[in-house]
Amino acid sequence: MPKVESYAQGTPSWVDLSTSDQSAAKDFYASLFGWDYEDNDAGNGMIYSMAQIDGSPAGAIAPQQPEEAQQGIPPHWNVYITVNDIEAVAERVPELGGNVLMAPMDVFDAGRMIVAQDSVGAVVMFWQPKQHIGAEVRDEHGALTWTLLMTTDKDATATFYSELLDIDVAKDAMPSPGGGTVHLLQVNGQPVATVMDMSQDMVDMGIPSHWEAYFRVDDAQAACDAVTANGGMVFMGPADLGPMGTIGYMQDPQGAQFGVQSLPA
Repeated sequence: MPKVESYAQGTPSWVDLSTSDQSAAKDFYASLFGWDYEDNDAGNGMIYSMAQIDGSPAGAIAPQQPEEAQQGIPPHWNVYITVNDIEAVAERVPELGGNVLMAPMDVFDAGRMIVAQDSVGAVVMFWQPKQHIGAEVRDEHGALTWTLLMTTDKDATATFYSELLDIDVAKDAMPSPGGGTVHLLQVNGQPVATVMDMSQDMVDMGIPSHWEAYFRVDDAQAACDAVTANGGMVFMGPADLGPMGTIGYMQDPQGAQFGVQSLPA
């Protein structure tokens, strides 16, 4: 698979894990995805462990911020979306009904970022790259393959991202597994993320709108079995979705949720 060299605005380009046990999480994902790590000093005693596939950055694992843990936020995967001008995005977010949770900041010479909530409350990172474009490997075993936004209002959510990032929305583009349809966010005519309404059961459980990360695996059944064997939990799957392949949705031993997908046979 060729190395990714850039991402267009509006494309989810990076994921990192905020976890309560960095060492255990590194072991878990190394076993599951075959990751190696490059540990980087992020300041204040924090190590940012860059996951690598054949020497190319695929994601990262970092300690969860104490403030999040104190608020009862569980370990989780963060999704980053590439933008051309972080200041312009930060200014536009509140105009469209969202919130900027962390103002624009430099991440050394890697890039510039904000943390925001969209208009329905899902937390998302926006990333203006400098030296670090995001994941340089995609759509192979252990690499990010898709992102999914679960929301209480897919129409409002899709409109927020479309207007904020100047990207298109393919409305009701596909059926959703639980009935209904999903929207697709599109960049230059290509789908980059799915926007799906949460089930009423999820809403009743108090689950907020949120982004989900899916990783490509060679064998979804084997991945599900490995997650269970190594202390995680499988919530769904493996489910055969025909031309979309086989997916599973699961939780690592620290409580962070993520998905896997393998291609159709």
